[in-house]
Amino acid sequence: MNPTIKNPLTYSRVLFFSLTMCAVLLLVAAFSLLLGTAEISPSQIMGLFSRNLPVDDSARLIIFQIRLPRIILAGFVGFSLSLGGVVFQAILRNPLADPFILGVSSGSAFGAVLGIVFGLSFSLGIPVMSFVGALLTIYLLMTIGARKMGMESSTILLTGVVINAFFGAIIMFFISIATDSTLHSMLYWLYGDLSQSRYSQLVFVAPILIVASIFLYSFSRHLNIMTAGDETALQLGVEVETIKRICLLLVSLIIGLVVAFSGLIGFVGLMVPHLARMAFGSDHRLLFPMASLGGASFLIAADTLARTIISPNELPVGVITAFLGAPFFICLLRRKGSQWSRS
Repeated sequence: MNPTIKNPLTYSRVLFFSLTMCAVLLLVAAFSLLLGTAEISPSQIMGLFSRNLPVDDSARLIIFQIRLPRIILAGFVGFSLSLGGVVFQAILRNPLADPFILGVSSGSAFGAVLGIVFGLSFSLGIPVMSFVGALLTIYLLMTIGARKMGMESSTILLTGVVINAFFGAIIMFFISIATDSTLHSMLYWLYGDLSQSRYSQLVFVAPILIVASIFLYSFSRHLNIMTAGDETALQLGVEVETIKRICLLLVSLIIGLVVAFSGLIGFVGLMVPHLARMAFGSDHRLLFPMASLGGASFLIAADTLARTIISPNELPVGVITAFLGAPFFICLLRRKGSQWSRS
């Protein structure tokens, strides 16, 4: 009996799975629109979007000014964090790597908190500071954790944990000296707050995220080769150092951008890419869209749970992802440790 041969990955298969995941994302978003403190019926939503049925102004306000921008922002943040997780796991060849564990999210939050302390605006100043904080973290990871990019990935992971704790301490210092009104908003934001989403933020994030995603996807074949090792990739003509720097710069940009608007949301970049790799394999041509769209769906669902589980109050979405992600990380650590698996 001949062994089963897997179907080769073609662009038609990538497109099919991507469209399927887009459909899942739309279903999750539509379901999220229905849930909340105020009851909104499916007929009201259909009436709002089709404009054929009369809908009262309160329902229109809830849908278009509160829930819809929040859902879109959650999708952007989940997309970005999962995309960053895929890139870090490929570059470090370690399934335990993600922006939160490596300290990149904390570095972004450190920059954003500095922007808040100095009174910068969320329209430009705070996102720029958040991006600078992410870049600073990447620089520290690569200089302290590895004199050159090829050093053992577990060393870089441990360095990321230390950097995470260091930035966390600085953030807590700024919180301790903040005024009472600023203190509550900063604390809530640090655990992941999507309640302040605005369409102006989405317009700012969307084009940058789209362009960065396209560039990162263009390196998918190179990342496939690099997961076999830097020496192998160099022998096959891959500009390893250049690609790593470009990918890290792009990931810093999108992570810094979304953290400025969402706060610290952990473990999304760990769980979703790993589950996508288990379901669809390690080919980054398929893994990129599956993990990114899956991350968007996951965070929309998590945020929906966060704002409904103790309604009319709500939890920071980072609390939900931590409840799910911490046990997942422990199980993954026990099963695979720091070893990279391509299966």
